[in-house]
Amino acid sequence: MGHKTGHFAIIEQFLADGITHMFGNPGTVEQGFLDALRAYPQMKYILTLQESIAVLAADGYARATQKVALVQLHSAPGIGNGVGALYQAKRGNSPLVVIGGDAGIKYAAMDAQMAGDLVGMMRPVTKWATVVQHPSSLLRTLRRAIKIASTPPMGPVYVCLPQDILDAVSEETVRPTSIPSTRVVPAPSLVEQAAAIMAAAERPMIFVGDGVAYSGAQDELARVAELLGAEVWEADAGEVNMNQRHPLYQGMTGHMFGEHSLPILKKGDANLVVGTYIVPEVFPELGDVFADDAKVVHIDLNAYEIAKNHPVDLGMVADPKLTLALLAEALERLLPQAKKDAATARVEQGRAEKAAKDSADLEADHAVRDSQPVKMTRFMEELRAQLKGDVVVFDEALTNSPAVSRYLSPSKTGEYFMTRGGSLGVGFPGGLGVSLANPDKTTLAFSGDGGSMFTIQGLWTAARHHIGVKFIVCNNGSYRLLQLNIDQYWREQGIEKHDYPLSFDLSQPPLKFAELARAMGVPSVRVEKPWEVGPAIAQALATPGPFLIDLVLEGDTHPERVGNTCGQ
Repeated sequence: MGHKTGHFAIIEQFLADGITHMFGNPGTVEQGFLDALRAYPQMKYILTLQESIAVLAADGYARATQKVALVQLHSAPGIGNGVGALYQAKRGNSPLVVIGGDAGIKYAAMDAQMAGDLVGMMRPVTKWATVVQHPSSLLRTLRRAIKIASTPPMGPVYVCLPQDILDAVSEETVRPTSIPSTRVVPAPSLVEQAAAIMAAAERPMIFVGDGVAYSGAQDELARVAELLGAEVWEADAGEVNMNQRHPLYQGMTGHMFGEHSLPILKKGDANLVVGTYIVPEVFPELGDVFADDAKVVHIDLNAYEIAKNHPVDLGMVADPKLTLALLAEALERLLPQAKKDAATARVEQGRAEKAAKDSADLEADHAVRDSQPVKMTRFMEELRAQLKGDVVVFDEALTNSPAVSRYLSPSKTGEYFMTRGGSLGVGFPGGLGVSLANPDKTTLAFSGDGGSMFTIQGLWTAARHHIGVKFIVCNNGSYRLLQLNIDQYWREQGIEKHDYPLSFDLSQPPLKFAELARAMGVPSVRVEKPWEVGPAIAQALATPGPFLIDLVLEGDTHPERVGNTCGQ
């Protein structure tokens, strides 16, 4: 390396690890290595206007590439702005390497401007957080961070890079990070034991999460499910873990309330859990969730999640893809023909039930196709008809997600990404990251009006870097999900339904997303009538680069109350 300082050495280290995009927002104490970027045109700096957008765009990029993504944040104020988004990334096991500057080790005792316990601030929302203490360990620390982020359970890590450390000459050798393989399988006796448990079941059930997608185990999961004739439910999922058109795919367990998941979890006499934990609701069931005497087999690379909240009869820390393949082979041997025939019958029954439901849903959609305000199903019907070529979707439509997935039904990992982790504002920056990872595909990013306003500055980044995302705002003038959740709360508490809190109402003053988009360099159109849908979609798809559709949908809003009773 000669006599290059750490500013140059860290960029060379990232490039040696195949990291070519840095998502960030600059600060003074990072100025040295940001200036050094001009010597490395192969490193693309994706400028965002707020730190949470940098984190969430990197999150989308990491999910789409299934590789480490690099984030640059400023010191105390910058990482503070990124904390909420990093919580999202941690809950979703995104392999992010977050680097942030600091004035310098020599200033640590001064408690000066922008000083703070940076590692302490980041520790709760990262898998690992540290500060480089000496130039001799700069690259070693970065390689350790990359390894930790990349190793299951994956997650974000934080490395504080003091400016005086980076100003020093780096004598370390740049070399690719050594990432250990976690493609491990259980002992054969454990596979046989798991197969015996599942083969003995009369009502087998399967619950899966993103560990299936990360290991590439979609085909193996389908084979096990078909052998057992087992319903497959997703829990804590944001990736496509199974083709949603598969006859045995049932959707997701409850997200908000444990009582919604409980009837599903109680159905089986043997339960196979793969690549997730049981169960991820906000208000989970505190008692036992499985049927009395039901057996539970859990496969995951994250030992922490196995039996975290509920008993497991057989837990295996193992790779889902390899383990499910072995389990399928064992089931082929163990299952008697009568059970195989019964499983095949359940598959066919699921196929018939799914076809009947699809027909009923489409008939219901057609009945309101021309009604006003515009229905999300009308928009999705026309969108599907006009789409050509490969498409990738980032879905933060929340209450409108059923319509999105019905018409753009996810079939394989990497083509459909759903919000996860609980924070709003993921959809638009997530779409940026996914699009950068899939430049030859049409990227659609759906968000609500409330969610999109958390990260609306992401439109500017799309315009600046010519990222061709087609943004769709599902604009119902409200935090609609909160309205649905308080409906549930009222029912539980025996409270008579009444007007929603005005804090859930976004209708006054109206948010004009088309104008916001144009102000940041993104062409746009507002859609308020059913006959405007088709032309708006055609315009969006024909426009090179980013485009936004402000889709005005029906909402339960009361703008007339805002001025009079805003204080409630």
